[in-house]
Amino acid sequence: MKICVGLSGGVDSSVAALLLKQQGYDVFAMFMQNWHDTEGTLHGDCEWEEDRFVAELVARKLRIPFYFVDLSKQYRQRVVDYMFAEYEAGRTPNPDVLCNSEIKFDAFLEKARSLGATHVATGHYCRKRENPDGTFSLLEGVDPGKDQSYFLCQLNQEQLGAAIFPIGDLCKSEVRRLAAEADLPSADRKDSQGICFVGKVDLPVFLQQKLASVAGDVVEVFDQYYQDSEKYQRDRALLSKARAIGISGLSEQELTELSIPISYDDIQFETETYRSGKKHIKKTRYKANPWGIIAGKHEGAQFFTLGQRKGLAIGGHIEPLFVIATDVASNRVYVGEGESHKGLYRSCVRFSLDKLHWLRPGIGMADGETRRFRVRLRYRQPLQTATAIVRGSNLFVLFDEAQRSVTPGQFAAFYAMPEEASNPIDAEAPELILSAVIE
Repeated sequence: MKICVGLSGGVDSSVAALLLKQQGYDVFAMFMQNWHDTEGTLHGDCEWEEDRFVAELVARKLRIPFYFVDLSKQYRQRVVDYMFAEYEAGRTPNPDVLCNSEIKFDAFLEKARSLGATHVATGHYCRKRENPDGTFSLLEGVDPGKDQSYFLCQLNQEQLGAAIFPIGDLCKSEVRRLAAEADLPSADRKDSQGICFVGKVDLPVFLQQKLASVAGDVVEVFDQYYQDSEKYQRDRALLSKARAIGISGLSEQELTELSIPISYDDIQFETETYRSGKKHIKKTRYKANPWGIIAGKHEGAQFFTLGQRKGLAIGGHIEPLFVIATDVASNRVYVGEGESHKGLYRSCVRFSLDKLHWLRPGIGMADGETRRFRVRLRYRQPLQTATAIVRGSNLFVLFDEAQRSVTPGQFAAFYAMPEEASNPIDAEAPELILSAVIE
């Protein structure tokens, strides 16, 4: 077995290569460059050059061949262009998920195979299991604080078959210790942050490479809106019904209704004229609205994401403001005050069946079938319990507890419940069996 290690210059991939070399495998390293531009980045202009230098030092230390490959064209086409398109549509993508399925275990894997590799190893904190039927399962890593299975939720069976995760059974502290004991040049390097292979960015500046800035209103939504909203009150009634009799007690129409988020487009502002000052100069102002107020201005709704707190530049509040919705068509950003604002939470989400990605064949759900899952809506979020049901052409997911900032465009990763585990290891490190993009 000849294994290509994706050596990034970080400690995780370095220890992955170290372990494989110690286990006697035929190993070589390959560093990939996926990004050239520096506009919007918050680090040095040549950060990737430092990464490559350290990666090459690690390869020399381990006495394994080192190769370099430029995949920047594929990365821009398959990841960055997708990211720009999603933000332009008012959605919040996760480019790191696409980087793994489209680059590391596709374009990079293809290049590795051209050099004779049968498998590609990475420094991901996750585990793979081969099943009796020849299929492969993706399991959480041992380290609960570093598990990265979420980022691999779009891999297919062929990609999983070719993948090796040498550090999935280790905690980060052990990885650091092994690197130090082996005197690897990457032992003390900090973990990378930001967008995969781009780095930490000033997102608005980065997106302005393609997306134009257009001034618009920031609308603060008051609690009175929810008291008067027929949609919100109807959702509360449907949610109470679902909690009382179970999700299967709701019709497809009711589930669809419950899964649609509030749009806030019924909050409108009328103007009135008034006279001001000794000279009674005519001025225009907005009439008072019990549902909300125009609290400020922004430079483009596409630059904001649900749950965002920074970048609003609006003062005068006891608690922080959070983005609760965006509307790129009207170029409006809606905000609410405080962590407990009603607009921050949703309980039901809908996914189209034709857009579901089951990681293993033969584990899908039949029409009318319900199943319990543990779900992760973003990296490092604790697993959330939920009940799912197939109705018609959709999968509806009802969370046991309302979820904060359910963001369209993000990936939802579904893990098996402990009682469904076929062996003890799956109960401790659940299997990721399904992923889908939040609508």
